[in-house]
Amino acid sequence: MADRSLRGIRLGASSLQSEEGVVFHDRINHTYVCSRCAHETVMTFAADAEAPETWECRACGAEALLRVGENVVEVDHSGDKAARTHWDMLLERRTIPELEELLEERLAMLRERRGSRLSA
Repeated sequence: MADRSLRGIRLGASSLQSEEGVVFHDRINHTYVCSRCAHETVMTFAADAEAPETWECRACGAEALLRVGENVVEVDHSGDKAARTHWDMLLERRTIPELEELLEERLAMLRERRGSRLSA
């Protein structure tokens, strides 16, 4: 009996489910304009979802801004933190004179090693 139910159907060809009775959620399109290359990206969101003010441009990867009417939104970046670099974290642990002293110690050690190889 199982052989008869699969007769004439290719595996993976199509779904046996129908869209009957399926209610799709309301959707709305939002347009984002790249601040670098002026590329426009259209994204679809649920109608009741809050669209983000910025999106990554698909063309160049820069920040694209949400277009509302004929204008784009203005994003305030004053509260953004700058990324801490390795140098910033190092300066939290050591002072410049301490770092200079450590550098001289390491250079002396390297010079000593090179000198012993040259003489051998």
